[in-house]
Amino acid sequence: MTSYDPVDAGGVRNGGVSHWHASLGLPVPGPGLARDLSCDVAIVGGGLTGLWTAYWLKRGDPGLDVRVLEAEFAGYGASGRNGGWLSSELPGNAAHYGAGDTGVAAMAAAVRGTVDEVLAACEREGIAADQRRSGVLYAARSAAQHQRLLAHGAVAPSVLLDAEQARARIDIADLRGARFDPDAARVHPAKLVRGLADVVRGLGVEIHESTRVTSIAPGVATTARAQVRAGTVLRCLEGFTSGLAGHRRDWLPMNSAIIVTAPLTDTQWATIGWAGEELLGDEAHAYCYAQRTADGRIALGGRGIPYRFGSRTDVHGRTQEWTVESLRSTLHALFPSLSGVGIDQAWCGVLGVPRDWCASVVFSRATGLGHAGGYIGSGLTATHLAGRTLADLVLGHETTRTDLPWVGHRVRRWEPEPLRWLGVKAMYGLYRAADRREDAGGSGTSRLATLADRVSGR
Repeated sequence: MTSYDPVDAGGVRNGGVSHWHASLGLPVPGPGLARDLSCDVAIVGGGLTGLWTAYWLKRGDPGLDVRVLEAEFAGYGASGRNGGWLSSELPGNAAHYGAGDTGVAAMAAAVRGTVDEVLAACEREGIAADQRRSGVLYAARSAAQHQRLLAHGAVAPSVLLDAEQARARIDIADLRGARFDPDAARVHPAKLVRGLADVVRGLGVEIHESTRVTSIAPGVATTARAQVRAGTVLRCLEGFTSGLAGHRRDWLPMNSAIIVTAPLTDTQWATIGWAGEELLGDEAHAYCYAQRTADGRIALGGRGIPYRFGSRTDVHGRTQEWTVESLRSTLHALFPSLSGVGIDQAWCGVLGVPRDWCASVVFSRATGLGHAGGYIGSGLTATHLAGRTLADLVLGHETTRTDLPWVGHRVRRWEPEPLRWLGVKAMYGLYRAADRREDAGGSGTSRLATLADRVSGR
């Protein structure tokens, strides 16, 4: 038994980092760095952002000495716990990038194109991550949700579907209509991040696991037992950024939780359809996200209790029983015929949320410091684009990526406690209340949701 093992919570395995890692067998972290060393580039964080950055740095300059410093094991954080959505969602509020229509369009096109870039990289490097380019279906299940769906429209290649067309794909209860976006793929997150870690190691990158960085400064990353001196130090910690000295209020660590069912029978799949294995989302304010896994389960996630006071993070993925029951209720509301299906595991992870809800890629050649992240839950695709862009900046390459509006994007810090805890608690309380009102009737978006948007600054 390791400290990563899940606990039993009401008959559900809770924690254990994630079902994705558990399905492969939890990795044994390598020994922590115990001596000082020097290198060209020190990357703090062994998730997808850090690993993709290392990958593109070594492909751009194989002679670079690149080291990745990871507190637990490669892929421990959100990279190995997410919903497996390799989608074309823009990471952030388009209006807040301040780039005008042209800049936002370039950003959106870059993210959309990155879906195929990730799939191509997996094929090139032999990463088998259960990837299937199946698209994503965004369902509307109330009059208000359907109104929002129609108001937003569908820009090609997305298409709007009526209830019958949508139900032919996935038979969801109370379905009013949907939007289908073909530019998305289902993946197994742990297979992706662990496969990428193996590839990066093969390129000559040393990944120092069990090595928690406590502070960074120009030219140095400091751990409990050693210092790593490097001309370039890159912070790629996403939701765990708040644990680094001096960065507690940079990005808010937002919690998102997931449950995974026992494998469904052929009869159960025949009842709900889902033969195309599309990703599934909805138009609720406190939205859910789901996938049909390659081994015949449903993995379904949502926000649960979104924030812990003082920017605290979870203990190896353990979440609250209230969250598990809330997600179980969502599953049964979507698919009433599955009310008897067991839940095999629940877990949670943290994602990084900047104050303006926009991701960023930043590098200063003067200090050698850089960072990337703040994907607000749309990171599986964005991590690759961010990592490749950060590598471009470090190598001094001017590309179309380095001209995107998130490059150099800076944002003010979050408010001190207890203001940020009160603000997030109020925001999601309002969103859930808005969903309840909309589910009860009415065709328009609840004013409570509009108020929540103002509170959050989204």
